[in-house]
Formats: sequence, structure tokens, C-alpha cells
Amino acid sequence: MRTFVVAFYKIVPDGRGRDHRALQRQAVVAASHGDAAAEAAKVLFRQAASIVDWRLRADTCEVVELA
Repeated sequence: MRTFVVAFYKIVPDGRGRDHRALQRQAVVAASHGDAAAEAAKVLFRQAASIVDWRLRADTCEVVELA
């Protein structure tokens, strides 16, 4: 099993019209590959936030494997 950090971001504009990524939630997940880690983290996000779809609170999901 490999270990991944999965981060969820919301894209928000600043006062000058530029977009920035605001971290909404982060999870450390053990999985065999990045796609499995992302799916597991999405389930955790939905459960923690009591929502049916993680995209209600975030726009993007980024997966990084820990060395």
C-alpha cells in the first residue's frame, strides 16, 4: 500500500479578478494507486461534511503520493 495526500480546493476570485485555490479539506489515504486514493478521500470528504457530493464544497481534487 502506498500513502497519498488528497487535497480539495475551491476556486475563488480575488478583488482583481484573479482566481485562487482555497484549501477546503485534506486527507492522508493509503491506497494501491492515485485513483483509488482520490475515491477514498472523496468518500471521507462527503461523510465529514454530511453532503452527497464533494463538488458542493470543492472544485478540484489533487492527489500527491508521499515518498
